[in-house]
Amino acid sequence: MHNKLHIKRYQHTLNFLKSVLPAPATILDLGVRNTFSEIMEQNGYTVYNTTGEDLDLLPEIVKKYKVDAVTAFEIFEHLISPFNVLCTIEASKIITTIPLNLWFAKAYRSKTDVWDRHYHEFEDWQFDWLLEKSGWNIKKTEKWTSPINKIGFRPILRKFTPRFYAVYAEK
Repeated sequence: MHNKLHIKRYQHTLNFLKSVLPAPATILDLGVRNTFSEIMEQNGYTVYNTTGEDLDLLPEIVKKYKVDAVTAFEIFEHLISPFNVLCTIEASKIITTIPLNLWFAKAYRSKTDVWDRHYHEFEDWQFDWLLEKSGWNIKKTEKWTSPINKIGFRPILRKFTPRFYAVYAEK
């Protein structure tokens, strides 16, 4: 069962997706199949997922799919070089979200799962620059917070500091 934070993030992400790419549409969702892949399908999208390939080493995997758009939800922060994948995408639309760099928290790193680590902690302008330099034109952006119900200084900051950044861009 997903906690309330995931549900809130999924709802924000789905609303953003619907606003820029109404269903029906065919999507290549970067990353392995997950709960959000199923949510997109339940909302009228046809979804293909990558199958765990290392997108840093095999960016050309994205060329295997002929789709209306590519989505990448919480993916690019894990890559050493998201630039290569972004340049290789042949679809004309991309919808992506990233967690934003928080000045009061260090980069996320799982000690047990090497795939569950952030190489990048982007600020919004850095991610915009990455997209623009790789050939994308940003059409719409949105940010939202990720409050947690704990006591302390950082939980208070999370109520007011945007944590997630969504971008829709076209080539």
